[in-house]
Amino acid sequence: MKKTFFVFLLLAAGMATLHAQGVEYVYTEATDLTIVGKLMPGKTANPYHRVDTTTYKGFTKRENQLVRMSSGMACAFRTNSRSISVITGYGEMDDPVNTNIISARGYDLYLHEGGDWKWAASGVNARNKTGAPLTLVSEMDGSLREFLLYFPLYSEEYSIRIGVEKGASLEAIENPFRHRIAIWGSSYTHGSSTSRAGMTYPAQFSRATGLQMLSLGCSGRCMLQDYFCDVLVDVDADAFVFDSFSNPLAPVIRERLVPFIDRMIAAHPGKPLIFQQTIYREKRRVNMKEDDKEQAKMDMAASIFKELKSTPEGRKKYKDVYFIMPQACPASHEATVDGVHPDNYGYTLWAESIRKPVLKILRKYGIR
Repeated sequence: MKKTFFVFLLLAAGMATLHAQGVEYVYTEATDLTIVGKLMPGKTANPYHRVDTTTYKGFTKRENQLVRMSSGMACAFRTNSRSISVITGYGEMDDPVNTNIISARGYDLYLHEGGDWKWAASGVNARNKTGAPLTLVSEMDGSLREFLLYFPLYSEEYSIRIGVEKGASLEAIENPFRHRIAIWGSSYTHGSSTSRAGMTYPAQFSRATGLQMLSLGCSGRCMLQDYFCDVLVDVDADAFVFDSFSNPLAPVIRERLVPFIDRMIAAHPGKPLIFQQTIYREKRRVNMKEDDKEQAKMDMAASIFKELKSTPEGRKKYKDVYFIMPQACPASHEATVDGVHPDNYGYTLWAESIRKPVLKILRKYGIR
């Protein structure tokens, strides 16, 4: 009933706004174009969900909401329209205090230019679910161009319709990114404190390398749980990256990490499993209790990986398991929003810091 209600609103909004701002738009569902970054394509009833929560059980109510959000997903297309509009049918919507509302509920549009993806436009409507059209960009020159539209990070969508001017072309393009690299993580991976959806570190990494990242960022809830592993063992991916030590405390890491790795090895033999150390949280510089807690987490993760490869048997069994060190903190210590999450620049530093080590590992497996 809820979904039907929003579809009705979308249809009503679409009919009422074809001539919005003096432009007549024709709308196409994003799923009729090219979806990028979908973790489990064809395995969710709602194509904008990352996990089918009717199939995978064990999630808390909050986790159910988070994995239905479209963080990390985007749409690739080509058009010669002078304007681009979006109509959205929203489900659950967050209103995070430390993340720009454009990032949480809005859209981030990139243009392929000179061999690179460059920012073109971003925006969001008011905090409502009415499906009102959002004009992202207008008065372009009408040349045929390729675009990448990042979906909201902290909202659920039932429908995303992309509008171009009547008479203009709109067509799917080939996925502009190679391979399938799944990444599971905390609010960092989900995109907390970004100003735009395209500024998450997985998204920046993809644009810099051409490799497709499939995000299962889940704010505050990445704690090596068995039921998340249930999802990951079923994911079709060429490699896996983890930001899995930012949320759990040291004792939880000790209890859960090795069983988690063993399940992943059994499910994905011969595929690289790349674990990232948690980043340095700025607030620990002045809060000694936080400093002790964070250091204990970092020490625990590092010690376990050292143990795993301390014997010939361990080196053989865990030969496809890696541990790398991200960096999101500049010398100024100013690339933060709240002392926990980086700002856009901090996430840029993170993406760049893992670029070489991740690419070096992936090359061993023919992933280029």
